[in-house]
Amino acid sequence: LVLHEDFQPYAPVNRTAVDPHNTSMQFLDRAEEMRRLDGVLLRPGAFAVVRGRRRVGKSRLLIEWTRRHDGLYAVADQSAPPVQRRYLAGAVAERFPGFADVEYPDWRSFLTRLAVEAGRADWQGPFVLDELPYLLAADPALAGVLQNWLDRPERRLKLVVCGSSQHMMHGAILDAAAPLYGRAAEAFAVRPLQPGHLAEVFPFDDPRDLVSVYALWGGMPRYWELAQPFGDDRDAAVDALVLDPAGPLHGEPDRLLREETPPATALRPVLDVVGNGAHRVSEVAGRLGKPASGLSKPLASLMEMGFVRRETPFGSDPRSGRRSLYRIDDPFFAAVVPGGRPPPGRPCRRASRDALALLGAASTRPRVPGLGRVVPHGRAPAAPLRHHAGGTRPVGARAKVLAGP
Repeated sequence: LVLHEDFQPYAPVNRTAVDPHNTSMQFLDRAEEMRRLDGVLLRPGAFAVVRGRRRVGKSRLLIEWTRRHDGLYAVADQSAPPVQRRYLAGAVAERFPGFADVEYPDWRSFLTRLAVEAGRADWQGPFVLDELPYLLAADPALAGVLQNWLDRPERRLKLVVCGSSQHMMHGAILDAAAPLYGRAAEAFAVRPLQPGHLAEVFPFDDPRDLVSVYALWGGMPRYWELAQPFGDDRDAAVDALVLDPAGPLHGEPDRLLREETPPATALRPVLDVVGNGAHRVSEVAGRLGKPASGLSKPLASLMEMGFVRRETPFGSDPRSGRRSLYRIDDPFFAAVVPGGRPPPGRPCRRASRDALALLGAASTRPRVPGLGRVVPHGRAPAAPLRHHAGGTRPVGARAKVLAGP
C-alpha cells in the first residue's frame, strides 16, 4: 500500500466524484515478512518463495523490499515463452545494459546469461521474479531448468519467486514431488493484515466504526485501498465498489477463481454451498448431489486459496474429516457469497452492532478460562451463529457466556 505524502484525514465527498481506481496508501506493517526476506540476503545464492492469494499485497511487499536492498524486480505476463523472455530481458537490461539485445531461444540460455552478468558485476541480487505461475503455465519445462540452475555451486545470485496461484505454486515448489521441492531457504505465505492497522488507514474517532469496516473488507490491503476514499460512508463504498456492475470488486469471487492457474471456476458451487450454511462434508455433498468422497480435493483447493477454513472439534482426530466443519474464511467473501452472512450495507451494520454488543458484554464479564487465548493464525473460536432478519446472533452455551444473562 502506498500513501501520498499530503494525505489528510478523510472529508466527506460525493461518492459519484470518487474514483475507486485512483487510490494509493502507505506501506503498512509486514515487519515479519521483511525480517524473513532479509534473512535470505545472508545466504549466498539463496532461493526464496513467497506466495499468497491475490489482493493481499505480495507485489507491494516485494517491491518495497527490493527497493531497500538495491535489487531487481520483474513481473511475468501471460504471453508465449519467447515473448515472456523478451519482456523479462528488457526488465533485466535496466541493471545490465545490453541484456535485451540478444534473443534467448530457451530459459536455460536466459538464466545462464543472467548468472554470468551478475557474477561479472559482482552483484548478488536480490532478483525478484513475480508471477512465476504464468511462466510455468506457458512452459512446464521451466521448473526442471530452474532446478538445474539453482543446483549450480558457483551461482551466487539470490532469487526470490512469487505467485498468486496457490495450486501452481504448491505443485511446482511445495509438493514433495515438485522439481523445486526442498530448495527454498525461505518459503512463506503473505497473510491478510491484522485489524489493528485499520486505524492507520481509516481515521475514525469511534473504534466501533473500525470493527464494522473490518467485518466488511477483512484484512485485504487492496480492499482497504479502494474503500479508504469513502471514509465512514460504507453504504456508498459498497454501492460503488461491489454492487455497481462496473465496480472493481463486483464479481470478485468469480474473478479470483478465474485468475487461478489453471482456472478454478468449477469450485464456485462448493464455495456457494459452504456460504449457504453447509459446513460438513456430508451436507455439502447432499446439496451438490455428489459423493462425499469426491469433495476432499475441491475443499483442499479452496483452503489453499484462503477462501475456506477447516475447523476440527477439540478431541477429534484431525486426520478424519467426519466431524470437521468448513466455513468461509474471509469477511468480504462471507458478505458477498450467498448465505455467508447478511448482505453488505445496512444489514451488515446491524450485524456489526450485534457483534459489538457481544464484545462489550464479554469485556465486562469475569474472565472465563479458555476464552481470549491465542489460537493459530490469530483466529478465536467462533460461536455458532443463527441468521435472522436483523443480522446474526450466537446460539448455544458459549453465546450465554459472551452475552451474559
